[in-house]
Amino acid sequence: QLKLVESGGGLVQPGGSLRLACTASGFSLRQYAIGWFRRDPGRTGRKREGIACISNEDDTTYYSHSTLGRFVISRDTAANTVYLQMNSLEPDDTGDYYCAGDSWIASTEAMCLMGDTDGYTMDYWGRGTLVTVSS
Repeated sequence: QLKLVESGGGLVQPGGSLRLACTASGFSLRQYAIGWFRRDPGRTGRKREGIACISNEDDTTYYSHSTLGRFVISRDTAANTVYLQMNSLEPDDTGDYYCAGDSWIASTEAMCLMGDTDGYTMDYWGRGTLVTVSS
C-alpha cells in the first residue's frame, strides 16, 4: 500500500525539541517534494498551514515565517524519510502535524502556501502526528 506515515510527535516542554519523521511506504520519497503542515488539534475543517517544504529536484527548502530559524526540514534518501527538526518549541507550535508529497511543484514556497487549498491536489497525505508543547 502506498502511503506516508508520520512519527515522532509527543509532549514537550516550551523551549524543548522534537524531531518528526515522514516515511514513505511502497514508493521512493526521492521523487517527491515533501511538505510539513500543521493544524490546531481537532480542527479538521480548517486549512492546514504549510510550515516547511523541501523540493525533489535539489532539496531547496522553504519555511513559514513562524518556523524560520527554529525548524529544519531534511531528507534522508537511504531511509526513505524526510525529517522535521523542531527546536525552541513554543505553546503555539501545538498541533496536528502532517506530511504531504507531490511529484511536481512550481516551487517549495507555492507548495507550502497553497498545499492545502482548493484546486491544489497533493499526491499523498499522511494521517498526522500530535505535538503538544506545554509545561
